[in-house]
Amino acid sequence: MREVHVIDSHTEGEPTRLVVSGAPEPAGKNIAKRVETFQQLFDLHYRPLLLEPRAYEAVVGAWIGDPTEPGCLHDLIFFNPAGALGMCGHGTIGLMATLASQGLAPGSYNLNTPVGLVEATLVDSHTVQVRNVPAYRIAKAIPIQVPDYGEVVGDVAWGGNTFFLVKDSPIPVLSQNIEALMAFTKAAMKAVNEQGYPAINHVEVFGPPIREDADSKNFVLCPGGEYDRSPCGTGTSAKLACLAADGKLLPGEPLVQESIVGTAFRAWYEPLGDQVVPTIEGRAYVTGHTTLIFDDDDPLSEGIRK
Repeated sequence: MREVHVIDSHTEGEPTRLVVSGAPEPAGKNIAKRVETFQQLFDLHYRPLLLEPRAYEAVVGAWIGDPTEPGCLHDLIFFNPAGALGMCGHGTIGLMATLASQGLAPGSYNLNTPVGLVEATLVDSHTVQVRNVPAYRIAKAIPIQVPDYGEVVGDVAWGGNTFFLVKDSPIPVLSQNIEALMAFTKAAMKAVNEQGYPAINHVEVFGPPIREDADSKNFVLCPGGEYDRSPCGTGTSAKLACLAADGKLLPGEPLVQESIVGTAFRAWYEPLGDQVVPTIEGRAYVTGHTTLIFDDDDPLSEGIRK
């Protein structure tokens, strides 16, 4: 029998599960080596933490360890049921709020992620600002032929993960359309991967906001086939890069991005040559402390595999 202690939180609706103890530590002299080790441990030790019957596929996991870069609070690896992620904005907010609940004082802290250093500022016990890695647009207004939907035009951009940002969604971005949005974004993901952009692992579509304080409403398909309940931190970073490249948003000017469930991130950027440095602000709340039990006699100890 194996026990793994985790602390769960949600960031504007999207869950994060911090691994506290019970899972083997990814070894390595630097974060890249630790990611390699993590991938070797993933299927047996980490993926089951996110699968039914102990979780569900929208949950994003977080592993933290002693830093391998000076001046950092932790090395940090995010993962979902498909594997390790480059970066996760909502997860960073959730992590910091979780650490605040364990006594971390308000202030700014560097975190060492697989895609570079990020700065997380704990404003109060629930509010966090994440100064992300630089974001940039890779391709503008590329046409993709999506079966059953026709031509879809979108930008390709990096915000810590690689996104296809659809200009005009054929499905209204409303909570009652989640099933239809899932079908469309999955088809768009497959099509854009096959038509020249295999690195894309997120699809983001936009519509008019419902909240009076918001500028836009989004729906984001994540790796593994679930959708982001939050406005997606790396997706909002990618959008900032595209808006900046088009001259539609000035440095420091706030963007309020509404999620499919009605929550929001506030975001802005600093220019950095032909890139931008995004900052994402959101709120997170601890939802539980759990000891997960993996019994050798349990036929579903490795989770329900689809």
